[in-house]
Amino acid sequence: MLNTYAPPQADTKQQQYNALLQQIRDIVYNENDLVANLGNIAAILHQGMNFSWTGFYFVKDEELILGPFQGPAARTRIRKEEGICGMAFAQECTVMVADVEEYAGHISLNEYDKSEIALPAYSRGEVVLILNINSHHLHNFTELDKRNLQQVMHLIEEVL
Repeated sequence: MLNTYAPPQADTKQQQYNALLQQIRDIVYNENDLVANLGNIAAILHQGMNFSWTGFYFVKDEELILGPFQGPAARTRIRKEEGICGMAFAQECTVMVADVEEYAGHISLNEYDKSEIALPAYSRGEVVLILNINSHHLHNFTELDKRNLQQVMHLIEEVL
Protein backbone atom coordinates (compact mmCIF):
# COMPACT_ATOMS: atom_id res chain seq x y z
CA MET A 1 0.00 0.00 0.00
CA LEU A 2 1.38 3.39 -1.03
CA ASN A 3 1.32 6.09 1.65
CA THR A 4 0.45 9.51 0.32
CA TYR A 5 0.46 12.87 1.99
CA ALA A 6 -1.65 15.90 1.21
CA PRO A 7 -1.41 19.03 3.36
CA PRO A 8 -4.64 19.48 5.28
CA GLN A 9 -7.17 22.11 4.30
CA ALA A 10 -8.24 23.83 7.51
CA ASP A 11 -9.83 27.08 8.60
CA THR A 12 -7.74 27.58 11.73
CA LYS A 13 -4.21 26.80 12.78
CA GLN A 14 -5.53 24.40 15.46
CA GLN A 15 -7.59 22.51 12.86
CA GLN A 16 -4.47 22.29 10.71
CA TYR A 17 -2.51 20.84 13.63
CA ASN A 18 -5.36 18.42 14.42
CA ALA A 19 -5.17 17.01 10.89
CA LEU A 20 -1.36 16.79 11.03
CA LEU A 21 -1.42 15.10 14.43
CA GLN A 22 -3.79 12.45 13.09
CA GLN A 23 -1.45 11.74 10.16
CA ILE A 24 1.50 11.55 12.56
CA ARG A 25 -0.39 9.16 14.88
CA ASP A 26 -1.12 6.92 11.89
CA ILE A 27 2.56 6.85 10.97
CA VAL A 28 3.85 6.25 14.50
CA TYR A 29 1.34 3.50 15.27
CA ASN A 30 1.76 1.68 11.93
CA GLU A 31 5.53 1.75 11.43
CA ASN A 32 8.22 0.80 13.95
CA ASP A 33 11.30 2.23 12.20
CA LEU A 34 12.24 5.43 14.04
CA VAL A 35 14.25 7.04 11.23
CA ALA A 36 11.51 6.40 8.67
CA ASN A 37 8.93 7.85 11.05
CA LEU A 38 11.02 10.94 11.80
CA GLY A 39 11.54 11.55 8.08
CA ASN A 40 7.82 11.42 7.44
CA ILE A 41 7.00 13.52 10.50
CA ALA A 42 9.48 16.20 9.38
CA ALA A 43 7.87 16.23 5.91
CA ILE A 44 4.33 16.41 7.28
CA LEU A 45 5.12 19.30 9.63
CA HIS A 46 7.28 21.13 7.09
CA GLN A 47 4.77 21.03 4.27
CA GLY A 48 1.65 21.17 6.39
CA MET A 49 2.70 24.30 8.29
CA ASN A 50 4.93 25.86 5.63
CA PHE A 51 8.01 26.06 7.85
CA SER A 52 11.39 27.01 6.35
CA TRP A 53 13.32 24.15 8.04
CA THR A 54 12.01 21.20 10.01
CA GLY A 55 14.17 18.43 11.39
CA PHE A 56 15.45 16.26 14.16
CA TYR A 57 18.73 16.03 16.01
CA PHE A 58 19.72 12.87 17.89
CA VAL A 59 21.55 13.16 21.21
CA LYS A 60 24.84 11.27 21.01
CA ASP A 61 27.75 11.60 23.43
CA GLU A 62 26.52 14.92 24.85
CA GLU A 63 26.07 16.60 21.47
CA LEU A 64 23.36 16.77 18.82
CA ILE A 65 23.76 14.92 15.51
CA LEU A 66 21.63 15.80 12.50
CA GLY A 67 18.83 13.37 11.71
CA PRO A 68 15.97 13.40 9.19
CA PHE A 69 14.95 16.88 8.03
CA GLN A 70 13.24 18.97 5.37
CA GLY A 71 14.77 22.18 4.05
CA PRO A 72 18.24 23.44 3.16
CA ALA A 73 21.41 21.74 4.32
CA ALA A 74 21.97 22.09 8.05
CA ARG A 75 24.64 21.99 10.69
CA THR A 76 25.63 18.35 11.27
CA ARG A 77 26.75 18.65 14.91
CA ILE A 78 25.66 21.03 17.65
CA ARG A 79 27.26 21.17 21.08
CA LYS A 80 25.18 21.19 24.25
CA GLU A 81 24.13 24.79 25.04
CA GLU A 82 25.07 25.94 21.52
CA GLY A 83 22.31 27.69 19.62
CA ILE A 84 18.63 27.23 20.26
CA CYS A 85 18.75 23.42 19.79
CA GLY A 86 21.69 23.07 22.13
CA MET A 87 19.92 25.20 24.72
CA ALA A 88 16.76 23.03 24.52
CA PHE A 89 19.05 20.02 25.03
CA ALA A 90 20.91 21.59 27.96
CA GLN A 91 17.83 22.97 29.69
CA GLU A 92 15.73 19.89 28.86
CA CYS A 93 12.77 22.03 27.81
CA THR A 94 11.19 23.72 24.82
CA VAL A 95 12.94 26.89 23.69
CA MET A 96 10.92 29.30 21.58
CA VAL A 97 12.59 32.37 20.06
CA ALA A 98 10.38 35.03 18.47
CA ASP A 99 13.26 36.91 16.79
CA VAL A 100 16.49 34.99 16.21
CA GLU A 101 18.37 38.25 15.59
CA GLU A 102 17.93 38.97 19.31
CA TYR A 103 19.26 35.55 20.40
CA ALA A 104 23.02 35.88 20.90
CA GLY A 105 23.84 32.22 20.26
CA HIS A 106 21.64 31.64 17.23
CA ILE A 107 23.05 29.29 14.58
CA SER A 108 21.87 30.66 11.25
CA LEU A 109 20.81 28.26 8.50
CA ASN A 110 20.05 31.13 6.19
CA GLU A 111 19.51 34.87 6.37
CA TYR A 112 15.74 34.55 5.92
CA ASP A 113 15.06 32.62 9.14
CA LYS A 114 13.40 34.92 11.65
CA SER A 115 12.00 32.69 14.43
CA GLU A 116 12.70 29.23 15.80
CA ILE A 117 11.45 26.58 18.20
CA ALA A 118 13.28 23.53 19.58
CA LEU A 119 11.55 20.76 21.53
CA PRO A 120 13.04 17.76 23.35
CA ALA A 121 11.84 14.16 23.43
CA TYR A 122 12.69 11.97 26.41
CA SER A 123 13.45 8.32 26.97
CA ARG A 124 13.98 7.00 30.50
CA GLY A 125 14.03 10.56 31.81
CA GLU A 126 16.78 11.80 29.48
CA VAL A 127 16.63 13.99 26.38
CA VAL A 128 17.36 11.78 23.38
CA LEU A 129 16.02 13.82 20.48
CA ILE A 130 15.38 17.46 19.55
CA LEU A 131 12.81 18.68 17.03
CA ASN A 132 13.96 21.97 15.54
CA ILE A 133 11.80 24.20 13.36
CA ASN A 134 12.64 27.52 11.71
CA SER A 135 10.36 30.07 10.10
CA HIS A 136 10.90 33.00 7.75
CA HIS A 137 8.36 34.96 9.83
CA LEU A 138 9.03 36.91 13.02
CA HIS A 139 7.04 35.77 16.07
CA ASN A 140 5.80 32.75 14.10
CA PHE A 141 5.66 30.36 17.06
CA THR A 142 3.00 30.77 19.71
CA GLU A 143 1.83 28.76 22.70
CA LEU A 144 -0.55 26.99 20.30
CA ASP A 145 2.42 25.80 18.22
CA LYS A 146 4.35 24.82 21.33
CA ARG A 147 1.43 22.80 22.72
CA ASN A 148 0.79 20.96 19.45
CA LEU A 149 4.45 20.30 18.70
CA GLN A 150 4.87 18.94 22.23
CA GLN A 151 2.05 16.51 21.39
CA VAL A 152 4.10 15.39 18.38
CA MET A 153 7.07 14.79 20.67
CA HIS A 154 4.91 12.80 23.11
CA LEU A 155 3.81 10.56 20.22
CA ILE A 156 7.44 9.98 19.31
CA GLU A 157 8.33 9.28 22.95
CA GLU A 158 5.78 6.45 22.98
CA VAL A 159 7.92 4.50 20.50
CA LEU A 160 11.42 5.45 21.66
